[in-house]
Amino acid sequence: MDTMKNDYIYAVRMVNVDKFFGKVHALRGVNFEVKKNEIVGLIGDNGAGKSTLIKTITGVFPPTSGDLFIRDEKITLSHYNVKQAHKWRIETVYQDKSLADKQDLWRNFFVGRQITGFLGFINVKEEKRIANDILINMIGFRGEGINVDAKVNKLSGGERQGVCIGRSMYFDADLIILDEPTVALSLKEVRKVLNFVHKIKESGKACVYISHNMADVYEISDKFVILDRGCVVGNIEKVDITLNDLSTFLLDYAHGIKETME
Repeated sequence: MDTMKNDYIYAVRMVNVDKFFGKVHALRGVNFEVKKNEIVGLIGDNGAGKSTLIKTITGVFPPTSGDLFIRDEKITLSHYNVKQAHKWRIETVYQDKSLADKQDLWRNFFVGRQITGFLGFINVKEEKRIANDILINMIGFRGEGINVDAKVNKLSGGERQGVCIGRSMYFDADLIILDEPTVALSLKEVRKVLNFVHKIKESGKACVYISHNMADVYEISDKFVILDRGCVVGNIEKVDITLNDLSTFLLDYAHGIKETME
């Protein structure tokens, strides 16, 4: 994987993927793809299969059947796990923010990935330098009091998500998955997170954005994939649908008025 090609078309592609948990059919013949430098909004009610789909991509759950391709290369599923997903440059930012509240910002950037010298000691000066560069140039933190030595518990919810996104971008993730990143945030904080997502696109990365807020999903996505009871029932390019029509489609489908839209 150290020789991964850069001329790929798809950051990830699932082909006819099924996933069973005992008798529960969680994913049903799912075809799902995210192109290089594309943001895909993944939409669906609770229980639609979004989490199972994401955990299949990230190596948590092996699919029962079907194929998984990363950077256009077919994955050997028997050897694929979370560690392998990280090697394939797939990172996930969960709604619980996954940061150590009482630690400094710079320490949070390098958890499990410390920069060490010849004798194995952490190179604090270099880690702080890189963390400062990420804060200022990658995610645009210029607020008073926000620096590499600040404690995470001093940050707002939106700023914490920005740190997680910036960390993923720095560690060269080709695909960043954001799982409900704006839950319980104020409108001002939601705007911060959406601005960070725009930076993912600007940096040439791909992203899967999961949210129940249609306005947010519509703003930042290039394409929408709609799941219902483990099936893909909609695969729609942004240029082909308005926000109002997307919301109407979701309501109509939920009430059994509209058929699958591919």
